[in-house]
Amino acid sequence: MLAGCGGKADKAVEIAVPPVAAPAPAPVAIAAPSAPVPVKLRVVSMDWHQVATDRDRERLRTWRTAWVTALAKVQKAGRGADLTAQGALFQPDLALPNAAPPAGRYRCRVFKLGANGTAMRDFTAYPPYECRINDEGEVSSLYKVGGSQRPIGLLFADGSARQVFLGTMMFGDETKPMDYGRDDGRDMAGYIERVGDRRWRLVLPWPKFESIVDVIELVPAE
Repeated sequence: MLAGCGGKADKAVEIAVPPVAAPAPAPVAIAAPSAPVPVKLRVVSMDWHQVATDRDRERLRTWRTAWVTALAKVQKAGRGADLTAQGALFQPDLALPNAAPPAGRYRCRVFKLGANGTAMRDFTAYPPYECRINDEGEVSSLYKVGGSQRPIGLLFADGSARQVFLGTMMFGDETKPMDYGRDDGRDMAGYIERVGDRRWRLVLPWPKFESIVDVIELVPAE
């Protein structure tokens, strides 16, 4: 899945991903995944700079511009109270030490900030869903459990206050992810940061559709 543009020989990272199940009504209690299906991700290097595409490196370089632009649109739309209600989650310059989230089950929520297109609102919050972080050795994996749109990727070290997420989007009943870098519309790139005692966020600047910044809150489910 994750193939870069140079560096070391490919390494295989095997992620045990639960099979896609029929959707359940929200809200639902997060249950332990069953019957995991191994998914192999090819990693060309453990240095994210050697894995990320040119497009994604640009997205990551301009992360703060994306934040400022998106937050201004939310404020202009009169949704500032929604930002304040989430406390540290939407403070762009907050990144606490020990950014790496531990392996385990998480309750994840997606927030889309700043409309990119006429069909979207400037602030959209989605119901929580189950996601999981696995320790894969030199890197960790992050993926959504179930649903019609399932991000999956790897977390690379990038200093004590930040990790880099590189991955792709899986759709429908797909059983394996598309190789990273093959389809710009599927590629995902962002930063993992810790914003509280047991609270992390995945910030995805300039996603392909709908918004200027996607923020995924991660809170341990156990």
